[in-house]
Amino acid sequence: MKTIILGITAVLFSLTIQAQNKNVKSEVKTTVTTVKDSQGEKKIVKTEKLKEVQNIELKDADSNALNKEIQQTPVQVISTTAVTADGVTNMVDTDRSAYYELNGQKYQVALDQKGYNFIFPGGKEKGVLRKTKNNNYIYKTKDTTSFGYFNSNGDLVLETYDDNTDQVKVTTYIMVKE
Repeated sequence: MKTIILGITAVLFSLTIQAQNKNVKSEVKTTVTTVKDSQGEKKIVKTEKLKEVQNIELKDADSNALNKEIQQTPVQVISTTAVTADGVTNMVDTDRSAYYELNGQKYQVALDQKGYNFIFPGGKEKGVLRKTKNNNYIYKTKDTTSFGYFNSNGDLVLETYDDNTDQVKVTTYIMVKE
């Protein structure tokens, strides 16, 4: 019995002594944003996790030399963003919260539990942006429903159908870079 216990203990200790075959770098960035509106003050916590993994390979693994050089291998980058608003945590591909400008007025896009709030200048009116399965957004106010997306510059583009003219009106909100 003693031999079996000592054998199992030796196997467990030998498993933890193996060499590492990957370089791993992890970084966590947490940002807390406080938003004040007519309903009070809300805190939004955004946690960005960035993990870089690189396999370790030797240039001449079959040689008899003691000191061997490491061969460069590609780095795999894994990025996840978790946003907590009102006690609900959402996983977000890209956080689009920012200020956007149209005709000299600033509009704010802020995360909420189900997507984004679109806050008009002065904060009196609000719209909502809800993500669809194909990475587009439905924009809804009390008067308007539009289709939206973010272009390669990060600007918010809304396309609205006009019943009177039977055409689609395109409105682009330019992201304010501060």
